[in-house]
Amino acid sequence: MSRHYDQAKGLSEQHDEETHHYVFNQTMMRIKDPARTLKFYSEVLGMTLVKRLDFPEMEFSLYFMAAISPEQRKQWSTDHNQRIKQTFSRPAMLELTHNWGDEKDDSVEFHSGNSEPKGFGHIGFAVPDIDAACERFDKMNVEFQKRPQDGNMKGIAFIKDPDGYWIEIFAADKMPDLLSKHL
Repeated sequence: MSRHYDQAKGLSEQHDEETHHYVFNQTMMRIKDPARTLKFYSEVLGMTLVKRLDFPEMEFSLYFMAAISPEQRKQWSTDHNQRIKQTFSRPAMLELTHNWGDEKDDSVEFHSGNSEPKGFGHIGFAVPDIDAACERFDKMNVEFQKRPQDGNMKGIAFIKDPDGYWIEIFAADKMPDLLSKHL
């Protein structure tokens, strides 16, 4: 029996025991202005800053953002070192990296990966109701790359964060029907 749920060329059936407790922890994105970007991720997407690390000698800061519920928030330690351990063992976080001074430098821009040369594409958020979420984003003046009714893939949206990174917005319960139209 395969260890994978689907098949694709290049997959290995080998599953080294040493990897059984590896955790996918973070995706790092560079940001220009922490104030505007942290406001976006905390206000628009409801994320929580679980740890901020400043590196004065190298002039940069890291902001670890996680999508956690108020109930989950109670599980986080107020102890600095314990929270560092929690931060680096939790799955699926954003590490937002700010190089000090970038917010004052008009020449600093980041590549979203969606124009040439293509690379990184987007992060994604599941929402309970895509129409309600998009209505909320409209009220908050969030920039859309694609609305649910646009394009070939109806029912998903893409919004942009302040640095131009794309964020896919979808309702998980709608994905089977949506994808079946294209598979």
